[in-house]
Amino acid sequence: MEDYEIVLIDDGSTDRTFEIAKAIQENDPRLKIFRNETNLNVGLSSRRAIQKASKEFLFWQTIDWGYDIEYLRHFLEYLKSYDIVQGVRRRPVAVKIRLLKPFAAVLKLFGIRHLTKRSDTVSKAIVSVINYALIRVLFRVPLSDFQNVTFYPTRWIQSVRYESKSSFANPEGLIKSHWAGLSIREVPISFIPRNEGTAKGTRPRAIMSSVLDIFRLWFKWVILGQRGPVKKGRIVRLQPGDSD
Repeated sequence: MEDYEIVLIDDGSTDRTFEIAKAIQENDPRLKIFRNETNLNVGLSSRRAIQKASKEFLFWQTIDWGYDIEYLRHFLEYLKSYDIVQGVRRRPVAVKIRLLKPFAAVLKLFGIRHLTKRSDTVSKAIVSVINYALIRVLFRVPLSDFQNVTFYPTRWIQSVRYESKSSFANPEGLIKSHWAGLSIREVPISFIPRNEGTAKGTRPRAIMSSVLDIFRLWFKWVILGQRGPVKKGRIVRLQPGDSD
């Protein structure tokens, strides 16, 4: 029997999610279901899911997009050499002249080819890119993506004291892991556009909640210096040619 589990947090859904999941669980106990009495939003629900995990490694992404995990087994091998594996949705920028790299990176981020690959609509992709750029600038953690599939050692991520309540939860985990000196290896994991359903992550209320968390914690950690000692772990970024 394959040794894995799926932790499902039903965050106060009003459809048949819970009933469908319970029916599946009857035939496969590897599905673990926990139900919030009220809607807690993605940050708090993710924190609850992390604490319920029991396997050695935790495979996690905080948003309701689909990702191509065809090479999941191959990427898991990197956990033998690195502490964390982080998925990246885009091909990195290849520029030889150092002074032009930031400018080229911005053009690449807002290029239509990149935007159409980053999300299922251009408007949502722009929100995603702005969110990414904001986190990179404020926290200075040189990752190529903060909202993708992340592979963590379960014991480590359960030890992280989360402070965000929004979708900033996964970036928070990566930022604190980097500051704690853990090594991170980037791998190419592409986004799969949705065919049905409606995403809620780019609604004004969700965006505002995430932005407030970003600035609140940036002020606390960076300006007030309440982040503790910083070691800055090694990051092996995805290189041009590693993915399309």
